[in-house]
Amino acid sequence: MEAPHENEEAAESVNEDEEKKGFTFNQMVPAYMNALLRRQFLQEMIKSLPAPLQKRITALKNLQLEHLKLEAEFFDEVYKLEKKYQEKYQPLLEKRKAIVCGDVEPPEEDPKWKQESEEENAEEMPDFSKLLKKIKEIPEDAKGIPNFWLTIFRNTEILSEMVQEHDEPVLQKLTDITIKYDDEHSYTLEFHFDKNEYFSNKVLTKQYFLKSTVDEDYPFGFEGPEIYKCKGCNINWEKKMNLTVKTIRKKQKHKERGAVRTIVKQVPNDSFFNFFNPPEVSEDKDEIDEDSQGILATDFEIGHFLRARVIPKAVLYYTGDVIDDEDEDDDSYDGEEEEDDEESGDEKEHKSSGGNKKKPSPNECQQQ
Repeated sequence: MEAPHENEEAAESVNEDEEKKGFTFNQMVPAYMNALLRRQFLQEMIKSLPAPLQKRITALKNLQLEHLKLEAEFFDEVYKLEKKYQEKYQPLLEKRKAIVCGDVEPPEEDPKWKQESEEENAEEMPDFSKLLKKIKEIPEDAKGIPNFWLTIFRNTEILSEMVQEHDEPVLQKLTDITIKYDDEHSYTLEFHFDKNEYFSNKVLTKQYFLKSTVDEDYPFGFEGPEIYKCKGCNINWEKKMNLTVKTIRKKQKHKERGAVRTIVKQVPNDSFFNFFNPPEVSEDKDEIDEDSQGILATDFEIGHFLRARVIPKAVLYYTGDVIDDEDEDDDSYDGEEEEDDEESGDEKEHKSSGGNKKKPSPNECQQQ
């Protein structure tokens, strides 16, 4: 009966020996090491292998390199296919725009998909009456689908974070967002606007440049096409209507005379329309400051999200048939949380300083 107790003591002794060497039990398992430590360990592991095994590993990595080059060719073909099929999608997208804008009144149709039964949606719902007040005020003779794109923006977390309250009146004039694939391995998002009092542009554009090549310096980091830079456009703002700047007045007192003067100046302002003025990308990534890197990373994520998901499936984001992935993950837990085990100091520090850190957003003003 003493065997289990002896095993426990042996295990404790092993853990104590490991801790003396500077490693806990979990840290000795590569999966539980941080990324840098894991890479260093695995590199040392390969160096520790017998010479014949190292030779075979080299042969395997050479094969992997050939595979990655073929994979890059594959993604080149995928881009050509995306460009080809975008042209096939276009007639359907134009019909969508015509219905949304009220240019065409579609005939009454039965759904061509299987609808959920009322019993499946019979579970108790919260009272949405206050939130739905404005929706219920839409008149029956309203043209098209009012605020279609603004509603989609407000229905998705990553896009809603970009939109400020003062952006909403002009985004109500947004009639369509389209994709144009270019010959230079890039695509352009085109935001089409009705005539409005804010700017004279009929279309605002954002171009994203892709690369799908295996990096010579670090070939094994290749994971497919990536956005490496983007280019916005100039917005021709009407006088005093620029949403990306705000005017502040500051009183300044003269040190000697005591006279007070008011200084008026314009400063950057958070707005969705900063999306069209991204930070410039230097050829040397090391020259880009941390804030700009964060903004660009989020910007690239948004560009991909709009192209791959929102634009082709706009009505589904409007109706809620498609929701953000983060929301889906939250729903799967049904609001139940398990108690965490005791956290180490590093884990606590990560959660307090970085775990809930808000990602920089392209709508945030750039300090010039």
